[in-house]
Amino acid sequence: MTETNANLAALVGSRICHDLISPVGAITNGLELLDLAGAMQGPELALISDSVRSAGARIRFFRIAYGAASDQALGRPEILSVLDGFGSGAKLEVVWSPPGAQPRHEVRLAFLALQCCETAMPFGGRVTVTAEDGDWTVAGRADKLHADADIWASLEGGTFCEISPARVQFALLPVLAQEAGRRVWLARGEDWVTIRF
Repeated sequence: MTETNANLAALVGSRICHDLISPVGAITNGLELLDLAGAMQGPELALISDSVRSAGARIRFFRIAYGAASDQALGRPEILSVLDGFGSGAKLEVVWSPPGAQPRHEVRLAFLALQCCETAMPFGGRVTVTAEDGDWTVAGRADKLHADADIWASLEGGTFCEISPARVQFALLPVLAQEAGRRVWLARGEDWVTIRF
């Protein structure tokens, strides 16, 4: 994937997320009004509410991970809000350690690395994100870790044979890291994986 293709993909991602977030927000507001009016209650409303909340959280996460990035800072409360919604839908416990606001382009790399970890944790797990002196570490641990060796090797510049929608983060992370003047490093064990950039 070239830098031009990555930039074009980011613009497409931004456009899709921008167009989806408003109707999802409107559905959320409509459900709240129905709840307040007592017009609809029960497990059906709870199911719809949970699904809409999860969709909204995913869109907010994708907007940062796949959208166009800049040096604009993202505040810690906003990042934690996005990760709280993302983690609940993905059965992940996400611990975000970097203090204060962080540059959006660095948060984007961390989110892509986080999604790589999520791919290897279909039954959930814990992911810790740290940043020290400009070096980022995204470390995941799970009782049942399923990390395909070939896909993970692609993060460090290995050949990526097949790009599927569920694995696009593995192809995009090294390209965007290189564009930012960084290199992705990987370490793996039986029940853990660590990505550094």
